[in-house]
Amino acid sequence: MRADAQRRRALWQILLFSAGLLVLTVISAGSVYLVNKAREDSKWVIHTIEVENQINALLLEIRRAESGARGFLLTQGANFRDDHEKAVAAIIPALDKLTRLSGDNPGQREKIEKLSAALETRLGQFAQEMTFIQQGEPDKAVALVREAAAQDTTTKITAAANAMIQEEERLFRLRTANSDRSQTLAASMTGIGSGLVVVLALISIWLVRRSAVARDEAENRLREAYANLESVVDERTADLREANDEIQRFAYIVSHDLRSPLVNIMGFTSELDELGNDIFRRIGGLAHVPADGPPLAPAGPGEIALEGADKQLSEDFSEALGFIKSSIAKMDRLISAILNLTREGRREFQPVKIDTSELIEAIVSTLAHQAAEAQAEIHLEPLPNVVSDRLALEQIFSNLIDNAIKYLKRGVPGEIRIRGRTKLGYAIFEISDNGRGIDARDHQRIFDLFRRAGTQDKPGQGIGLAHVRALVRRLGGTMSVSSELNAGSTFTITLPIAWNVSNRNADR
Repeated sequence: MRADAQRRRALWQILLFSAGLLVLTVISAGSVYLVNKAREDSKWVIHTIEVENQINALLLEIRRAESGARGFLLTQGANFRDDHEKAVAAIIPALDKLTRLSGDNPGQREKIEKLSAALETRLGQFAQEMTFIQQGEPDKAVALVREAAAQDTTTKITAAANAMIQEEERLFRLRTANSDRSQTLAASMTGIGSGLVVVLALISIWLVRRSAVARDEAENRLREAYANLESVVDERTADLREANDEIQRFAYIVSHDLRSPLVNIMGFTSELDELGNDIFRRIGGLAHVPADGPPLAPAGPGEIALEGADKQLSEDFSEALGFIKSSIAKMDRLISAILNLTREGRREFQPVKIDTSELIEAIVSTLAHQAAEAQAEIHLEPLPNVVSDRLALEQIFSNLIDNAIKYLKRGVPGEIRIRGRTKLGYAIFEISDNGRGIDARDHQRIFDLFRRAGTQDKPGQGIGLAHVRALVRRLGGTMSVSSELNAGSTFTITLPIAWNVSNRNADR
């Protein structure tokens, strides 16, 4: 019953929070919409005021031009002429600005066209008047003024401007009402939203208080679990380290102890080989004993004169011993490799500052003979320096460069390129070649111990890349390969630029 009550309470809480989230989303969306609409309406109100002000400014410039022209006609004063010219120069820019501001209203555009035509006529009259006055013909200028008055040009300009002002006043009243309504709705929505938020907050507080006891109990249990978990993790880590050390010791002991019987097998195999030679030599000698005389001498030192089934038996015996010797040699190499791995696993790394370019140049110089025999060129680009274990880096790069030389394509000049860069505190090294490549299915296989991929025409035990990856991991880095068959390979190694004591031997 308690579990059912908890489930119902949890369901109600989810429903309440979902409803609250939905309400808040609707209120937020509505508020944003209304605020944007109010802002848009206010912008149109301001736009209407700007248009009306621009009309009045244009009329003011026209009146200044009229006054300046008449004052200059009556007094010939230079100040009236200058004032007139300034006003005339300001009329066209003012008209252009008014045209731009009224471009959204088709009715106003028609009125602007009439206003522009009347202004063009009046500006032409102004120009003629000023020309007659400057030429000393004031009578003609007066006649032109009277003619302009008769044509009623100024009245047409004023009438067109007043019509535009009336239209803008109508729009101002309409847009002001829209703006007020939008602001009222936005304020109402905000008030309603605030009230709902307060209600939801009170309900949430009630639910939180109702669940406080259960939460405190859960926190106490969780705190106890954390306390126990830390000790469990420490114990498991210690056990894991001890198991890892035990595995390494076991591998070392087993590999070391296998050496003794293996040496005995190798010795007895050699004695068995010599014994077999003696036996088959005697068999050969007995097979050639004459019926009435002493045994014949052997055909020569080390030679066994056998025929038929004896000869076949000798060959089978030699072949069997050959298989045994090759198997012993392979086992010896594997045991040596395991011993080397266990010794390396017990070695503690020593972080030192390393000139990576100098280290790899030294490795390349030691492999110069193999590179020359393989007709390979090794290109070394600038590399970032790191703080790491020198011996481990030597083993890593030596193995990868040696593999790049070893697995080039026959008949194709080899090209091996080593480059590096830094990123987010890590040094990234790439060793690429144009060799035979690796099938995509074997990209992980090549890093497994004693596993090899591709044609097995080169010596090796399948340990190198597994050892390299183990070293890279101990140095706090990662290793990957990108390759296709007959398209070369690129091995990428990512190492910390500054590998320090805090992560030293972290895997042990």
